[in-house]
Amino acid sequence: MKVKKILVSQPQPASEKSPYFDISRKYGTDIVFRPFIKVEGLSAKEFRAQKVNIPDFTAIIFTAKAAIDHFFHLCEEMRITIPITLKYFCTSETIANYLQKYIVYRKRKIFAGKTGKLVDLLPAIIKHKSENFLLAVSDVNNGSDAQMLTDNKIRFTRGVMYRTVSNDFGADEAFDYDMLVFFSPQGIESLLKNFPDFVQGDICVAAFGPATAKAVVDAGLRLDIEAPTVEAPSMTAAIDNYLAENQGEIEHADGEDDAPEGEDAINECETAEA
Repeated sequence: MKVKKILVSQPQPASEKSPYFDISRKYGTDIVFRPFIKVEGLSAKEFRAQKVNIPDFTAIIFTAKAAIDHFFHLCEEMRITIPITLKYFCTSETIANYLQKYIVYRKRKIFAGKTGKLVDLLPAIIKHKSENFLLAVSDVNNGSDAQMLTDNKIRFTRGVMYRTVSNDFGADEAFDYDMLVFFSPQGIESLLKNFPDFVQGDICVAAFGPATAKAVVDAGLRLDIEAPTVEAPSMTAAIDNYLAENQGEIEHADGEDDAPEGEDAINECETAEA
């Protein structure tokens, strides 16, 4: 079956150079960006119920940009003044740079990893293990980061600052896709919540990350595309490979075919699975 319409369950890329748009041109497919899940912050009352007192901490660990947004929003709502001495530990440079939305970057002590994984940031954390760390997480955090900190005898407290909820489809919202692309187990849950009688049939299902792939199989669905792999390190590469094998490129007026270029504009690691 020719794939004419793809639903990518993430926000639309900010850059027109995203490989998703290259795929659309290359294969003549319509790509729709529509998240199955959305993030919402906890209220000050909900956060206080955890008995976590933000001023007690001398350092904070961020593993996602969403955690930064909701940390500063909570501080504003609770009228907490963040000391200039607070140290920031971020699992990637992208996340660290995002701090500039809220603080004067050059006046703060900020540490960043390179891989987006906490294990890469661990040496810097251990070097400052005398600090009292706050680990900012969502309600669906799998706990592996907390276990890693515990195993390395880091003094920390886990603070849930935001939750992941289903982004429900409207009654008049068309659902006529040939391929569904998921980036978290919560996306699969939202699909089944919105469409309890969903029958996959010829619809192709793609999953990014092992937890998402497992959720697809556990839901009784057929997993057609999986990333990352050696052959396809990104989701766009995996989709490109699948379409090339199953339907081929479209012919352009100039006689040339568009080829994907650049990197994915969407940070595929920064999902609820992370």
